Amino acid sequence: MQNAGIAALGLNWRYLAFEVHPDNLRAAIQGAKAMKFVGLNLTVPHKLLAVEMVDALDESARTWGAVNTIRFEARDQDGIWQPLQTFADSIPNEIRAQGFNTDASGITRSLREDLQIDLAGAKVLLLGAGGAGRVAAMKLATEQVSELFLVNRTPAKAEALAVELRQRFPATKVFVSYPPHAVDLVLNATSLGLKPEDGSPLDETQFSLTQASAVYDMIYRPAETPLLRAAKASGCRVANGLGMLLYQGAEALEIWTGRTAPIDTMRAALLKNIYGN
Repeated sequence: MQNAGIAALGLNWRYLAFEVHPDNLRAAIQGAKAMKFVGLNLTVPHKLLAVEMVDALDESARTWGAVNTIRFEARDQDGIWQPLQTFADSIPNEIRAQGFNTDASGITRSLREDLQIDLAGAKVLLLGAGGAGRVAAMKLATEQVSELFLVNRTPAKAEALAVELRQRFPATKVFVSYPPHAVDLVLNATSLGLKPEDGSPLDETQFSLTQASAVYDMIYRPAETPLLRAAKASGCRVANGLGMLLYQGAEALEIWTGRTAPIDTMRAALLKNIYGN
């Protein structure tokens, strides 16, 4: 996806994947800074750890408490921090790492474009209160959903998140339970569904999918999880996490380049890589 976008923009760049143990994350970020990388993406479990490891946080990272994108910057002749890609000739030696979060906006853009959901005033059941679930919950609250129901394998984590949400977003009613009524959206932010032997993250003895208008699963491989299969059979509109992956990645590319990401090109590359079409 990123290499397709980079090529479409005519940039002499390359996007590479590296496996880094959490114990070595700080050293990896410092190494990328020393080698004058343009930027980095981080995935689980690095997003929360990196908050304390970057030199500056964009408002998005401060708001969501997680970093999935890093842009390396240097001071220009006026002393203003600028992305490294803006230095055509030589890059100064003083470089900082600024952390961003593009996951949150990727979630809501995908919900709107892939499921045609108007989040303002919506009633939502969110499955999972971990890293991805927390960001999703915060973003949904900023979008002014009217009711948010949290369900998590460890209830204490959901309770803690609910307390934070009620303090920061009093206009959204937050419950730690399954809904007693129909909802506009069920959103899966757990990893249940990644493995072939996984079941559904939803306890249908507690909540029936016939009471949901739409179901979104952040998992994109496989394309259809047990949850989405059941939701489709119940007549729900469904979407997997491919759109979220696409939009968060496109925003990261825009952060590094300062240019509009070629969405269609990136989507085609994703579909070919993940599903072979």
